[in-house]
Amino acid sequence: MNLKNLTPSPAPLLSPSLNTLPSVIRHIHLMGICGTGMASLAGMLKQRGYHISGSDQNVYPPMSLFLQKLSIPVMPKYSPQNLNPRPDLVIVGNVITRENPEAVALSRLNVPYLSMPQALKAFAFEGKKSIVISGTHGKTTTSALACWILENAEMDPSFMVGGIPGNFQGGFKIGRGPYFVIEGDEYDTAFFDKGPKFLHYSPWVVILTSIEFDHADIYRNLDHVTDSFRNLIQLIPRDGLLIANGDDPAVAAQSERAACPVVTYGFSEGVHLRALHIVVGEKATQLTARHTKDETMVFSSPLYGRHNISNLLSTLCLSEFLGIDRTTVGKALQSFRGVKRRQEIIGEQRGILAIDDFAHHPTAVRETVHAVKERYRERRLIAVFEPRSNSSRRNVFQKAYAASFGGADLVMVPEPILTEKIPPEQRFSSAKLAQDLKAQGIKAFCFPNTGRLLDDLVARIRPGDVVLFMSNGAFDNLPEKLLAELR
Repeated sequence: MNLKNLTPSPAPLLSPSLNTLPSVIRHIHLMGICGTGMASLAGMLKQRGYHISGSDQNVYPPMSLFLQKLSIPVMPKYSPQNLNPRPDLVIVGNVITRENPEAVALSRLNVPYLSMPQALKAFAFEGKKSIVISGTHGKTTTSALACWILENAEMDPSFMVGGIPGNFQGGFKIGRGPYFVIEGDEYDTAFFDKGPKFLHYSPWVVILTSIEFDHADIYRNLDHVTDSFRNLIQLIPRDGLLIANGDDPAVAAQSERAACPVVTYGFSEGVHLRALHIVVGEKATQLTARHTKDETMVFSSPLYGRHNISNLLSTLCLSEFLGIDRTTVGKALQSFRGVKRRQEIIGEQRGILAIDDFAHHPTAVRETVHAVKERYRERRLIAVFEPRSNSSRRNVFQKAYAASFGGADLVMVPEPILTEKIPPEQRFSSAKLAQDLKAQGIKAFCFPNTGRLLDDLVARIRPGDVVLFMSNGAFDNLPEKLLAELR
């Protein structure tokens, strides 16, 4: 988009009815800049030459360090003062409420503003074919792997990933190739647009990994979630492609509604690309897969866990659609370095291995625990889980979490924080989770806060242990604090 050719609007540009951008844009301010997507967007805009500022109340690694390296100033709380000097354009993250003091000031100042998806469409998507990676689980890893395959194929992709891939300098890239890979989030867009983000992304190809109930703060039930994914599928043009997880019944049901071709993958009979044999080692996983053409393929990857192999299969389908040869794909899979906070090894001290993961949905917790135990089967596994997401702090998943820690030898959970706005009868109970796990024969403990948890963890661990931290937040930097104690 050539911003110089845009004429200024005669009235304040208030989303979602935005038709044009200001004719001159120099300074862009991002509210909620430390979200993974927002931080990547900030980096992308900075690279394009704009002066970028931002504000957030949740400033923690890895995104805080990412923004610091880019010399992007971040105000650590929301305030009307953050809009002084007055920016030319504001991008509003979906964590911002209508009552946020900075949002109130924004409205009074009549400063033009956009949601993050609107900004992406305005500044990044023009002339590109959009590859949207969607689903309740696995979006970030799948997006990063797809980008790395395209990079190895010398397709020079543009992308924005909701994390920091190990093979790239950050979660974004402005490439010259024809494709833009975007992590398609089903969460709402902004306080002024309650539809899911991915509906803004004009998909040409969609990878759909899974459909489960999540985001209990904005979705009523599974049907409500499914409606959003159904709407996404309907946006795919006839010359596009839906790559669908054939093992997921909800995905399979919605795939039948697609007007475009559909390719399926998974572990079940009848899918187009099926995983046959998986051998998990401490350093690599060997995968044998078979195409419906009876072609057998063998790949090696540092990824492990059934969920990650499923994600990997989806990128093989994408590679075939884009005409990428299997030798190139194999090299990319083997050299893939994962994503920060996705089964990321933080360090090892005194024979104790610390792993950090973003898992927070019961299914993600179950699959992550199982995967780590499978890889380190000879070692004791301590699962340390923080119920921090909007859904996990509610008791909607109380019973489901009790079935998610079957591979752990010891489970430690703090009571959830920031529950003041949740009615008491709807709050998740870590104490009840510990009680339910003990009833299954799993040693489990609940703590009033992370400080008490860390003290008890240090007292219990022994050489050979693997400590798996799972949270979608900073978790008070517990992995690093543990390693510091052990040093």
